[in-house]
Amino acid sequence: MRTSYVAHEPAHRKNPRAMETFPLYLLLGAAAGFLAGLMGIGGVLIIVPALVFIFHAQGMAETLIMHMSLGTSLATIVLTAISSVRAHHRRGAVLWPVVRQLAPGIVAGALAGATLVDELPGAILKRIFGVFALMVALQMALNAKPAPHRQLPGRTGMTVAGSIIGGISAIVGIGGGTLTVPFLTWCRVSIHNAVATSAACGLPIALAGSVGFSITGWNETNLPALSSGYLYWPAILSITTVSVAFAPLGARLAHALPAELLKKIFAVILALIGLRMVVG
Repeated sequence: MRTSYVAHEPAHRKNPRAMETFPLYLLLGAAAGFLAGLMGIGGVLIIVPALVFIFHAQGMAETLIMHMSLGTSLATIVLTAISSVRAHHRRGAVLWPVVRQLAPGIVAGALAGATLVDELPGAILKRIFGVFALMVALQMALNAKPAPHRQLPGRTGMTVAGSIIGGISAIVGIGGGTLTVPFLTWCRVSIHNAVATSAACGLPIALAGSVGFSITGWNETNLPALSSGYLYWPAILSITTVSVAFAPLGARLAHALPAELLKKIFAVILALIGLRMVVG
């Protein structure tokens, strides 16, 4: 576990500007929910960099900001994932046997990812996230999609794939859709079923990752008040509550706005965010 050399402070000094930044969490929840409904992955990808900005403004310890941002981002996915899974399940689109094959690896990978994050300094984590954001931005701009080349692998292959998906997702604080959907379509799963199954896989990623970030950060010094390890509950509850309310609005507008143009605009924004995180 990383060691922080800042002594423990009274709880009221650990959150010196918590109330001042509370409206920012609500705005972030609205933006994340709206973008998630509009483009699917957009909401998750803005949460981590936005939390880095808000936590810095709030006065959190610099050594903890990136770790708190990643852990908190994963925790905000839990309720959204449950809602998404229920919607896809009602339409019969979730391939539950595939979820069950991927889940053990996903859980192990997410826990391992959270453990690795605990060992890395925030500057390295920012650059990792930045590079990942740049890769996603490029994929969105080019609308690159993997062509189906093979069938789903056996149990061992699915466990390995799940471990990679879960590990990377925990390291960058996302629900894994940007990884799971391409993997499944590459394995000849229809895009409709791939999206639904990916949503179901997002729940074990979020749950295992949240548990991992809570455990690895539990004894960290100088945590802000109302935290469980690297999970910051005022942000989690605020973002989750508002994002769930705004997601339907984004989903409705998705059918009325030019999807390809929106993706390219968001790809540019995401690329700028990625560059900012890399050069930091």
